[in-house]
Amino acid sequence: MRRWNGWGDSANEYPLKSSGLQFLQSRLGSATPLQDAELATVLAQVPPSRLDHHPLLDTSAEIRVRHARGQSLPDWLAMRSGDFGHFPDGVAEPETSDQVRELLDWAASNGVTVIPYGGGTSVAGHINPQPSDKPILTLSLARMNRLLELDRESQIATFGAGTPGPLVEQQLKAQGYTLGHFPQSWELSTVGGWVASRSSGQQSMRYGRIEQMFAGGRIETPRGSLDIPAIPASSAGPDIREIVLGSEGRLGVITEVKVRVTPLPETETFQVAFAPNWDVAVELVRGLTQSRLPLSMLRVSNAEETRTHLMLAGHEKLVSLLHRYLSLRGCGDQKCMITFGVTGEKAQTRHVLATCKRRIKDAGGVMVGELLGKKWEESRFRSPYLRHGLWEHGYVVDTFETAVNWNRVTGAMTAMEQAVRDHAGDGEQVHVFTHLSHLYPQGSSIYTTYVFRCSDSYDKTLQRWQAMKNAASEAIVAHGGTVSHQHGVGRDHAPWLHHEKGEQGMQILSELIHAMDPHQQLNPGCLIRDQD
Repeated sequence: MRRWNGWGDSANEYPLKSSGLQFLQSRLGSATPLQDAELATVLAQVPPSRLDHHPLLDTSAEIRVRHARGQSLPDWLAMRSGDFGHFPDGVAEPETSDQVRELLDWAASNGVTVIPYGGGTSVAGHINPQPSDKPILTLSLARMNRLLELDRESQIATFGAGTPGPLVEQQLKAQGYTLGHFPQSWELSTVGGWVASRSSGQQSMRYGRIEQMFAGGRIETPRGSLDIPAIPASSAGPDIREIVLGSEGRLGVITEVKVRVTPLPETETFQVAFAPNWDVAVELVRGLTQSRLPLSMLRVSNAEETRTHLMLAGHEKLVSLLHRYLSLRGCGDQKCMITFGVTGEKAQTRHVLATCKRRIKDAGGVMVGELLGKKWEESRFRSPYLRHGLWEHGYVVDTFETAVNWNRVTGAMTAMEQAVRDHAGDGEQVHVFTHLSHLYPQGSSIYTTYVFRCSDSYDKTLQRWQAMKNAASEAIVAHGGTVSHQHGVGRDHAPWLHHEKGEQGMQILSELIHAMDPHQQLNPGCLIRDQD
């Protein structure tokens, strides 16, 4: 069963191994966990619903609790403390676009605010009810989870927008296809949510980001139904698809998504190599990317992340042997781990893999092969569960991300990490590490993780997080980075959006939202703040 106060299925665990705990204690000191609230205590706080009856509406306390928060760190602290703040007045789970239309019309006639809800995996405050005199309806698309149509000739699949990653791939695999969109939240996030937040998957080098996959679909807006045809290309004015992408529930509720699918690959392998240091690693992966070598995935961890991942993996004896071997080959304390995927036809993948091996060797790097690559593949969707393992020992983990041009990558990464260290507060240390996870000929994403000890209260822990988050966001915009490469804007990132969009861009967004939703019925305050 899905956890009410954390990530994923309660049957799944990712405990912190003893070697990992000792490593963190050596960096941060021993920590004391905060007390978790019980579900019964939270249920007792849920107020009576303000919504009138509707046959598709559920106003019971538990479903309202389970749809009140996402997966950001403030959400985590709210759920673990039991201090949720605000709850939706009810949750609806329609099964068709027509039922979504009915609910939007009903909400409009009754002065109800609507929050579209996909997989509940937002880490930027997209789905949280805000203080309001109006009743709030969370509209969950969980029941709209089927493959509706597959055009084999055109390779276009139509899904209900609430279809989560595993069901997308399961239903396509039965037909011999894949979408190839694998964000870290894949277990729970949905195809509609990917479109609404402009998501990026781990193998975007082969399959593209969601904007390359999104071909069209259906959106129920406050002004009526909007159907976007799946046309391969067009020069007929601005692309309506681009308006819907990243709209974060402000323009309408995405109910059906048409995506471009790909036949299942003949073969796939994930490999790991090490570079002697960061500068060599960045130059190597930039060269691989700009040469347009057809990799499916490429990422590079800085020295601290490399060290941390090897320590958290356990297997101390094997890791010690690996360190010694790499040191003898010229990859010492500053070594950086490079993970890459090769996907496609066998003949092509053999050529690509041989080219990668040659370039890695020429750069002074060391290939260690498929074993560590398989370990990465096995755990690629488990990282969100590590928050539980750390929390049990009194540690908090969070991430932030951006993307910049290649000439700014190292400077931005250094500034982002230092900003977090400088604002840890209370004389505390913070363990910070980074990787580049999505690489483009022009530049790269930068994905930073930071771990710190809980304070002696939830409020102080949240205050320290906010100081670090603000400082990191300021460092990002100061170095020309996007406010978000893959997590979306939500409410958490909205204060910095104007740095990227500019005054006219913000005005365009505001006027578009008001044109599509004149009464501010859908997710107010998300993407752009009300005063914008």
